Amino acid sequence: MQAVTMYTGAFCPYCTMAKRLLHAAGVENIGEIRVDTNPEAFAEMQQRSGQRSVPQIFIGETHVGGFTDLYRLQQEGKLDELLNP
Repeated sequence: MQAVTMYTGAFCPYCTMAKRLLHAAGVENIGEIRVDTNPEAFAEMQQRSGQRSVPQIFIGETHVGGFTDLYRLQQEGKLDELLNP
Protein backbone atom coordinates (compact mmCIF):
# COMPACT_ATOMS: atom_id res chain seq x y z
CA MET A 1 0.00 0.00 0.00
CA GLN A 2 1.21 3.48 -0.88
CA ALA A 3 2.13 5.87 1.91
CA VAL A 4 -0.47 8.56 2.60
CA THR A 5 0.51 12.05 3.72
CA MET A 6 -2.08 14.63 4.71
CA TYR A 7 -1.56 18.27 5.59
CA THR A 8 -4.17 19.17 8.21
CA GLY A 9 -5.42 21.75 10.68
CA ALA A 10 -6.79 21.29 14.20
CA PHE A 11 -10.43 22.26 13.69
CA CYS A 12 -10.93 21.04 10.14
CA PRO A 13 -14.03 18.89 9.58
CA TYR A 14 -12.86 17.99 6.08
CA CYS A 15 -9.60 16.67 7.53
CA THR A 16 -11.58 14.44 9.89
CA MET A 17 -13.80 13.19 7.07
CA ALA A 18 -10.75 12.48 4.89
CA LYS A 19 -9.10 10.46 7.67
CA ARG A 20 -12.30 8.44 8.17
CA LEU A 21 -12.59 7.72 4.45
CA LEU A 22 -8.94 6.65 4.24
CA HIS A 23 -9.26 4.40 7.31
CA ALA A 24 -12.39 2.82 5.79
CA ALA A 25 -10.36 2.20 2.61
CA GLY A 26 -7.82 0.22 4.65
CA VAL A 27 -5.18 2.88 5.28
CA GLU A 28 -3.85 2.23 8.78
CA ASN A 29 -1.21 4.93 9.02
CA ILE A 30 -1.60 8.46 7.73
CA GLY A 31 1.40 10.75 7.86
CA GLU A 32 -0.31 13.81 9.27
CA ILE A 33 1.43 17.17 9.05
CA ARG A 34 -0.22 19.99 11.02
CA VAL A 35 0.08 23.29 9.20
CA ASP A 36 -1.89 25.47 11.62
CA THR A 37 0.91 25.37 14.19
CA ASN A 38 3.89 25.13 11.86
CA PRO A 39 4.58 27.92 9.33
CA GLU A 40 7.31 25.87 7.63
CA ALA A 41 4.91 22.99 7.06
CA PHE A 42 2.32 25.43 5.66
CA ALA A 43 4.92 26.79 3.21
CA GLU A 44 5.90 23.23 2.26
CA MET A 45 2.23 22.33 1.64
CA GLN A 46 1.78 25.38 -0.59
CA GLN A 47 4.93 24.57 -2.53
CA ARG A 48 3.99 20.90 -3.04
CA SER A 49 0.29 21.37 -3.80
CA GLY A 50 -0.11 24.95 -4.98
CA GLN A 51 -3.00 25.23 -2.50
CA ARG A 52 -3.60 27.13 0.75
CA SER A 53 -6.49 25.09 2.20
CA VAL A 54 -6.49 21.89 4.22
CA PRO A 55 -6.57 19.02 3.89
CA GLN A 56 -4.09 18.47 1.11
CA ILE A 57 -3.68 14.75 0.54
CA PHE A 58 -0.83 12.89 -1.13
CA ILE A 59 -0.88 9.18 -1.94
CA GLY A 60 2.70 8.24 -2.62
CA GLU A 61 3.96 11.24 -4.58
CA THR A 62 0.57 11.85 -6.24
CA HIS A 63 -1.26 14.97 -5.10
CA VAL A 64 -4.90 13.94 -4.71
CA GLY A 65 -6.18 17.34 -3.55
CA GLY A 66 -8.65 17.89 -0.73
CA PHE A 67 -11.48 15.85 0.76
CA THR A 68 -13.84 16.44 -2.17
CA ASP A 69 -11.22 15.13 -4.59
CA LEU A 70 -10.55 12.10 -2.37
CA TYR A 71 -14.28 11.39 -2.08
CA ARG A 72 -14.68 11.61 -5.87
CA LEU A 73 -11.85 9.10 -6.37
CA GLN A 74 -13.56 6.74 -3.94
CA GLN A 75 -16.94 7.13 -5.64
CA GLU A 76 -15.40 6.47 -9.07
CA GLY A 77 -13.67 3.32 -7.78
CA LYS A 78 -10.20 4.78 -8.40
CA LEU A 79 -9.01 5.22 -4.82
CA ASP A 80 -8.07 1.57 -4.32
CA GLU A 81 -6.09 1.61 -7.60
CA LEU A 82 -4.13 4.61 -6.34
CA LEU A 83 -3.53 3.11 -2.89
CA ASN A 84 -2.54 -0.30 -4.27
CA PRO A 85 -0.83 0.15 -7.63
